[in-house]
Amino acid sequence: MSLGQQIAWDDTVLPFQLDASDIRGRVARLDGVLEQVLSQHDYPPLIEGLVAEMALLTALIGQTVKLRWKLSLQVRGSGAVRLIATDYYGPKEDGQPARIRAYASYDAEKLDEAADPFSQIGQGYFAILIDQGQGMTPYQGITPIAGGSLSACAQTYFAQSEQLPTRFQLTYGQSQLPGQGTHWRAGGVMLQHMPKASPHVSGEGGSGQDGLLEAVDILNDDEGENWVRANTLLDTVEEIELIGPAVAPTDLLVRLFHEEAPRVFDAQPVKFGCSCSADKVRQSLSIYSAKDIATMTTEEGTVTADCQFCGAHYAFDPDTLGFEAKDASA
Repeated sequence: MSLGQQIAWDDTVLPFQLDASDIRGRVARLDGVLEQVLSQHDYPPLIEGLVAEMALLTALIGQTVKLRWKLSLQVRGSGAVRLIATDYYGPKEDGQPARIRAYASYDAEKLDEAADPFSQIGQGYFAILIDQGQGMTPYQGITPIAGGSLSACAQTYFAQSEQLPTRFQLTYGQSQLPGQGTHWRAGGVMLQHMPKASPHVSGEGGSGQDGLLEAVDILNDDEGENWVRANTLLDTVEEIELIGPAVAPTDLLVRLFHEEAPRVFDAQPVKFGCSCSADKVRQSLSIYSAKDIATMTTEEGTVTADCQFCGAHYAFDPDTLGFEAKDASA
């Protein structure tokens, strides 16, 4: 494979369908976009790994939703890792890239980098939020932290909240090509059984942790056989095949699922992107009185705000902020 072919698949999500199994899926490769996401912050390696996994999940899930605006993933925990938040902005027009951003909040004093990264989250919840924009009611689904990884949390969410059997196989880490420096790469495959009008749920709780639903609780015998077969094939994938760049996603699908009649669709490019702006900061502060704004004013006489996702710094004249602003357009 030429370097040009390698680059062509970087930062893309490729949708596919397994016609013989009634299963759809996505193959994602993140390279530059993941490097940009992580370069906005000086995270410890443990946090970088969790953010990388979350960003990859976001790319895979975001591409499955017909978005007019934004999909968000959030993990909130009681441990050293307090929050991991990601956003996926759908392309504004056909052919344009989707945008991804991510952020993590953690207690550095409590962080144990020798421990399993997922264990640093503790108890909490995994949430998916879909906001289709102005005039639309946002959707939110929440499931408990469970399963031993962020990928397992996402699988539990789809089984429990959407009753869609879903599987993620991901890998991520520092990579280095000959003659180049180290940088982050990630790759993964998402499988999802096609939605059914009447999923087969017993109503007696699931077989997962704390009675949460799993794929086996949702599928009938024939569907379950197809699902197990596709998952068994996915189990044979090697990390180097997922993370690339030597194996194109189309070649990977043939290697794994050639007997399942894989069919691919147009790939979706993704890039790092943030939606923050001075106007949005002003709008968020518009609910405060002049007295409230005064408490936010620094000794230098300005009100400042920093974007947690991209690090952008904003500074404002306090007189131009809040619902008592003297000149909100200044």
